[in-house]
Amino acid sequence: MALGIAAVGLIAIFGLLPIGAETNRNAASQTATSNILASIAADMRATPNALTTSGVYHVTFGTPQTLYFDDLGSFAPALTSTSKYRVDIAYPANSGLTRAPTYVKLIVTWPAQADPASAPGKVQLFAAFDRH
Repeated sequence: MALGIAAVGLIAIFGLLPIGAETNRNAASQTATSNILASIAADMRATPNALTTSGVYHVTFGTPQTLYFDDLGSFAPALTSTSKYRVDIAYPANSGLTRAPTYVKLIVTWPAQADPASAPGKVQLFAAFDRH
């Protein structure tokens, strides 16, 4: 009888292990993407107004572009075999006023090879920069 109860308990625990592993993987990916977004935004914010390209990620203000990142946070301008995250950088229109901020929409999707419209993982950030 005790063996049967122990067997039922172990089956339940073993059934939960894959769910726990997947949850852990998703949390790690979301943390990594948040760090990537924060790093890109900081790079853009630190770019002097006189320059049009950021220093670390070579983001050109006003020009939509895509960057790719691997598990270690290294970036590349093109998809590689180690790319895990895709970052699309877009510039929504602003009010058009002389001192209007530069709006930036950063969207991270994973896996990097997936179509961004249907990627299973997605995090986005909207930022405004005073480039005057």
